[in-house]
Amino acid sequence: MKHFLKMSLLATSLSISFLSQAAQSNIEILSATVKDQKIADAQVVVQHNGESSLATTSDASGKASFTRTNADTSDNIIIIKKTGYSTLVAKCPCDGMSYALSPVMKSLDSMRIVLSWGATPSDLDSHIAYPGNHIYFDHKEGRDGNLDVDDTDSYGPETITLTKRDGGQNYVYVVHDYTDQDQPESLQLSNSQAKVFVYVGESLVRTYYIPQGQKGNLWTVFRINENGEIEDINKLKGISLSADNINSDLSSLVKEGSAIVTATWTDANIEQSKSLNLKGEAAYKAKNYEDAIGYFTEAINYYSDNGKAYGNIGLTYQKVGRTAEAIWANRKAIALASGNNAATIRAGANYNIGKIYEAANQYADALVYYKNARNEKQNSVYDNAIERVGNKVN
Repeated sequence: MKHFLKMSLLATSLSISFLSQAAQSNIEILSATVKDQKIADAQVVVQHNGESSLATTSDASGKASFTRTNADTSDNIIIIKKTGYSTLVAKCPCDGMSYALSPVMKSLDSMRIVLSWGATPSDLDSHIAYPGNHIYFDHKEGRDGNLDVDDTDSYGPETITLTKRDGGQNYVYVVHDYTDQDQPESLQLSNSQAKVFVYVGESLVRTYYIPQGQKGNLWTVFRINENGEIEDINKLKGISLSADNINSDLSSLVKEGSAIVTATWTDANIEQSKSLNLKGEAAYKAKNYEDAIGYFTEAINYYSDNGKAYGNIGLTYQKVGRTAEAIWANRKAIALASGNNAATIRAGANYNIGKIYEAANQYADALVYYKNARNEKQNSVYDNAIERVGNKVN
């Protein structure tokens, strides 16, 4: 009888413990490019440590609710899908957050940057600076770029779209805490749960999370350099500048040929990246290409200097016909190439980019990359390609 009573009490205790962990989470799904537009019928999946998925869909008002049995922490991943939009993947906390879906882009040289955050501060602003241009809330249009959505009352999104990137120029993207613009020592930006999602083609290629426990009201997230490579900076600092003068603080990063101090990576991040890359390679061998892309993307998010992961994801993107994404990955593979085979890697990646541009009838762009390939390594294939597209350019 005592044994039975003990088991009953144990079962009751476990039941109470389970119920105490269960909680309702509510999110909102919006368009990244049309202010306040709600997205209905989006599929929402939440995974805990990569397992035990919960699934639901958003209603007509863009709302989605789900009951979770685990704490709302970064151990959970939220995945949001809808036809015609890029799949969004982000770490939680999720409850009460808004997520913005980016419509698929068609141009080979376009990029979309989407910022979201929590309840406070109320107003974070996206800024992008490049030669002769500074796009932000008070100057929403620039050369081949514009601020699609500006938000001033928490959560976001704030969205900047570059319809075309000019080669040979630097682009610098930052997030400014407008609410605390006069508080350079503030922790509000660091505590904001801010996330930056970078889209190329139809894919989410990079995700940045605000550094924790750091003072500052300006988050310099990344630079797109003169070769089209994304360089991670991911640093906070305090400034006492008005929004319209932020481009002056960025001028040294925009300047042609300028060097930057890039993000640093922990040993744990590097090991996690290597592990995710191996999972991606296994998925690729099994022809599970979407899973492979997911693993390679996470590997890069953990450690953006993982050249092997970039080479792998570039190959996978080409396999599934995502050409804009393949260009992006190949550019980074060129930058990270090292060792005895570096010239061969750079030549092959340049040639692959050239082929994509040629197939899109962008012959001048193709010619640049074919010439780059030949400069790295002599090969009659490169010579033939240069002659072929050179005749079309001239």
